[in-house]
Amino acid sequence: MDTRREDKSGLVFGLDIGTRNVVGTVGYRDENETFNVVAQYCREHGTRAMLDGQIHDIGKVGKTIQVVKAKLEEMIEQPLTEVCIAAAGRVLKTVTTHVDYEFPEETIVTGEMIHTLELLGVEQAQNILREQNDTKYRFYCVGYSVVKYYINDEMYSNLEGHKADVISLDIIVTFLPEDVVDGLYSAVAIAGLEVANLTLEPIAAINVAIPQNFRMLNIALVDVGAGTSDICITKDGSIIAYGMIPYAGDEITEVIVQHYLVDFNMAEHIKRASTVDNEVEFEDIMSITHRVPSKEVWELVAPVVDKLAKGVAEKIIDLNGDKSVSATFVVGGGGKVHGFVERLAEELNIASERVALRGQEVLKTINFLQPDIEKDPLIVTPVGICLNYYDQKNNFIMVRFNGERIKLYDNSRLTIVDAALQAGFPNEYLFPRRGQAINFTVNGKQRMIRGEAGESSVVRLNGREVNINTPLEPNCEIEIIPSTVGDDAVYTIERLEEYTSQTITFEVNHKMVTCPRFVQVNGRLEPPAYQVKDGDRIEVRNYYTVAQLAEFMDVEIDPDQDILVNNRVENMDAQIYENFSVDWTVLAYRTAKEDMEQQETYLTGTSGEAVDMDAANDSEAAEQADPVSDTVVPEDGKEADDGKTAEQPQTAVGEAEEEAEEEPVREPVDRSVFVNGELIVMRGKPEYVFIDVFDYIDFDLSDSRGRAIVTLVNEKNAFYTQILEEGDEIVIRWEES
Repeated sequence: MDTRREDKSGLVFGLDIGTRNVVGTVGYRDENETFNVVAQYCREHGTRAMLDGQIHDIGKVGKTIQVVKAKLEEMIEQPLTEVCIAAAGRVLKTVTTHVDYEFPEETIVTGEMIHTLELLGVEQAQNILREQNDTKYRFYCVGYSVVKYYINDEMYSNLEGHKADVISLDIIVTFLPEDVVDGLYSAVAIAGLEVANLTLEPIAAINVAIPQNFRMLNIALVDVGAGTSDICITKDGSIIAYGMIPYAGDEITEVIVQHYLVDFNMAEHIKRASTVDNEVEFEDIMSITHRVPSKEVWELVAPVVDKLAKGVAEKIIDLNGDKSVSATFVVGGGGKVHGFVERLAEELNIASERVALRGQEVLKTINFLQPDIEKDPLIVTPVGICLNYYDQKNNFIMVRFNGERIKLYDNSRLTIVDAALQAGFPNEYLFPRRGQAINFTVNGKQRMIRGEAGESSVVRLNGREVNINTPLEPNCEIEIIPSTVGDDAVYTIERLEEYTSQTITFEVNHKMVTCPRFVQVNGRLEPPAYQVKDGDRIEVRNYYTVAQLAEFMDVEIDPDQDILVNNRVENMDAQIYENFSVDWTVLAYRTAKEDMEQQETYLTGTSGEAVDMDAANDSEAAEQADPVSDTVVPEDGKEADDGKTAEQPQTAVGEAEEEAEEEPVREPVDRSVFVNGELIVMRGKPEYVFIDVFDYIDFDLSDSRGRAIVTLVNEKNAFYTQILEEGDEIVIRWEES
């Protein structure tokens, strides 16, 4: 069929699958835009396999289609493999919407742009219906009509070639439930056919019955079939509405069945014969032959004809904005029943000559190469179905997605993504999925840390690996293995730029000390290694307390001496800010490691076994004097410095505190160390701590610019009050966060 799309003289096969019969038409459109019907064949259903325009027995309808196909193949002497079909609007849904497309700058509108605009309208209508759908049905688009085009909010009949900043349209899109469409596809599949095009019956009929130049008028088209009466309204050059009522010719036939005691097929014969003959002859179920005047049949069905005319008229008025139309055209076999056209004119309150059956007069532009074809309202829709094929606006393609057969509205740009969305495959499963993110605030500003990305989905088309934007092929096999979820986000305070780049500097005993800022999480101080949690409120503080500064510097302050902050006496809870001066008296330098080791030695001894506490107390004096270090070691393991004595804690048995002996004065020594590979010699002190190094090197601690500082002693992380030994290798550098 793809060849036929390129070769416009190729044959097109159309089927009108009606409630009472199946009409097959084969033809082609020539270079003069004339459609030539090569062959046409009509076959009634053997049983009532369809009701009200819907297929009830797929197998029987499929067999009828098979007979029609075989007959046409015999007539044209070539096989038929694809077919165009139309659906009745039994459970029709319509959505009217407006869509705009704005260009970055003034642009000349092309046909491609117009097509894109129309597709945007269809997609928007699909979204609207999806939101409004309160039924169990899934709906498929079976057609659309543009009501109005606009350029920069001004109405135009044709946009192509004009310059525009914004193009817009009003569009009416029609939908049918999944089971209606599935039934049609399944029936033609039984006959060995694939669907080349699907449209709506009133759309097909209007292509023939109401030419484009007539559509400036406010006209209604009614396709009265056996089970449904489909309606569309035109105005100002466009189709403005679609609708239907769920009864038609079969309502009339049922009355004849009951009154004359005949089967349904005989009742159909009586109904049709009464419209052309003066008398009707028939046989009832008792095999008794009757001959009745046609007028008797007219009088019998008159109440049902009135009901049908009234229902159609009410629907037309409703679709036309609660007012009647200027004229109405009637097509379809059901519209030929006696009195219907006249009664419809009365119900619409328009002149009787403005309601007319459309048959031979609208088929003048159709060239019938088969001489025995009768040009009547019955064949308007079948021909329109073939003509609709050339518009290619309502085409569907079938694909198989992860083993499930699905239909897609073919806009000529379908990709695997479209199939995935139609199948309900979650969009997030197409792309790498991140782990759980962390949302928190820093100093009142919202912050989010994304989780790690997972693995991408694996997409295959007909067994070969492709990407999600690969174009679809009819009847292709699509397989998608969902993407995976990455690890959840993990984030610590020490990674915050506010923590690494913003330091705070104090003058302590006339020496500048630079410290990281403290961080509060949900009102509580947390260490740098704290893992941020979702919803945390983080505040980077711009001050220390005296106690916190002492803890950071690993020093023990003499509580009996004054603490001066900016030369004012303060206590350990005093808040100190950037560049504040602090003067205090240090009792001892300490480290957490030394505290732990001293305490462990005190409690367990060198052998690791518990020491008798009384024996430990008896040897107290010996412990206080360390002949190796010449320093005083108090019971809590803290060294004393600057000639001060450390306060002795109470022992485990509650003995009174004892004071340590004064430390002897130590002589200054030289200490040689390597800083970033360069030898420096420090002089003038009996002992040196890490922070002393900055007096001998050129390194600006305030020049962080968002970087973190790296400080190592012998390849291990350093702390500012760490005691340096001869030959220590020191590294001090900035590292990008």
